[in-house]
Amino acid sequence: MDNALRLLELIGERQALRVSDAAELLAVAPSTAHRLLHSLRARGFVLQDKPNGAYRPGPVLNEIGLAAIGRIDIRRVAHPMLEQLREWTQETASLSLLEGRNVRFVDCVESPRSVRVGNRTGVVLPANCTAAGKAILAALPSSELARRYADGELEARTNSSVADWAVLEAELAEIRECGYAVNRGEGEAGVSAVATALRDLTDAPLASIAVVVPTGRMPGDEIADVLVPPLLRAQEQIQESLRAQL
Repeated sequence: MDNALRLLELIGERQALRVSDAAELLAVAPSTAHRLLHSLRARGFVLQDKPNGAYRPGPVLNEIGLAAIGRIDIRRVAHPMLEQLREWTQETASLSLLEGRNVRFVDCVESPRSVRVGNRTGVVLPANCTAAGKAILAALPSSELARRYADGELEARTNSSVADWAVLEAELAEIRECGYAVNRGEGEAGVSAVATALRDLTDAPLASIAVVVPTGRMPGDEIADVLVPPLLRAQEQIQESLRAQL
């Protein structure tokens, strides 16, 4: 227990810790350090940007930190607007957080339609393959984006996935210009989405909200007229609620 708590302190201080460094600092065998870090990762206290990479603070640590300084659970604030967004669009609405190079769907309300994208809570996908992930990536400082993708490698999930770093960079620049991201079957075949980032008082991205639809119902060029206005309206109202409570 003492070693696990010390590991959390070290990761909080250093923001990145490899197994070899953890073993040395704790004066334990590398196998012991790996086991402790693996357990912390399984509980969401730490995460890895890539396999065999350094461990970094995870979402649970972030949630504990937010609670400790009197901030709020973004899921509680966002959920009513996810329900409203579902009513406005008649499509599934979701809330996602960035974890390393992935996004995790942490809340979702399903479309009332018989043919719909189901509840995605708990699903984890590469950030570059989702509208939710790309919206957050586009909102990150360039230095943080470079740190997360230092090797320029991107995971592809379907034939539509953006797997080239230069292509992704160009798309992120477009997202910054228009304020929303689009995914057309890039993370899962038959599933498309439009998403936008939620930001804190310093303009840093906290999460993203998305409208998730069967690809057959995804608007073409008229997407900006159909799904984007209600999405941005929901974004504005969630951020107003967040500002009132931060």
